[in-house]
Amino acid sequence: MAIIECREVCKSFGEKVALDKVSISIPEGKIFGLLGPNGAGKTTLIRIINRITIPNSGEVLFNGAPITQADVEKIGYMPEERGLYRKMKVGDQAMYLAQLKGMSAAKAQKALKEWFIRFGIQDWWGKKVEELSKGMAQKLQFITTVVHRPSLMILDEPFSGFDPVNAELIRKEILRLKEEGATIILSTHNMESVEELCDNIALINKSRLVITGGVDEIRRKYGNNNVEIEYTDADGRHSEVVSRESAGNGTLQSYIDRGVTVNSYKELMPRMNDIFIKLVTGEEAANENESA
Repeated sequence: MAIIECREVCKSFGEKVALDKVSISIPEGKIFGLLGPNGAGKTTLIRIINRITIPNSGEVLFNGAPITQADVEKIGYMPEERGLYRKMKVGDQAMYLAQLKGMSAAKAQKALKEWFIRFGIQDWWGKKVEELSKGMAQKLQFITTVVHRPSLMILDEPFSGFDPVNAELIRKEILRLKEEGATIILSTHNMESVEELCDNIALINKSRLVITGGVDEIRRKYGNNNVEIEYTDADGRHSEVVSRESAGNGTLQSYIDRGVTVNSYKELMPRMNDIFIKLVTGEEAANENESA
């Protein structure tokens, strides 16, 4: 079932077309990557889903019905442009934002304390937001986005500003939230994260939908249909790339018949980064750089 459906959504700002008949379906309980170069229309679509911006035409459905302001209360949104009140104390800021999403003071404080401990920022509760480093502020923004346990979370560049250790912490939390049943829209330029986290993606370029579907399905579609066979013989370990068709026509058996030890047999698929470049710019990088 789709938690969000966008049907031929169009949006213009004066003569600038931001979205041109964009239709996507976001399945419930999945991590959905919303991809595209800067200025492609991703942020406009996110704002339309959040009812911050109204489309010129088309519609957005939430659980099968036209989205309402009440539905937006079930969404957690972390925009790329972080917005915290710098003069407020960290705990007061977190409590304020949690209660805006309908949490009682008691439930908000209990949940926030748990999140602060998990993220290692419990000692910052009484300090001012302006004293936080960029990474600390990012953690606070993430916590206030998800603390009310929304059924849909929209994270715009959630790894921006994090060192590798904290980026990994956020990745693990995103996966944990998915396991608990949340649907997550991940807008990012980090294609490695897309491959690691996303079940499905949509790529928007120049206001139009370019492609949408499962990550593995798309990687396979833009691959060379090749497989890599690793084997060991008397001379050592070797690796060879052959077409999947050849492998299926007895090539793999021929290695075994030669008396070698076949160590692995794996399909080669292009990286999402290369597919992104190919679809956005027309370059053929996706077929030149393959990885398992």
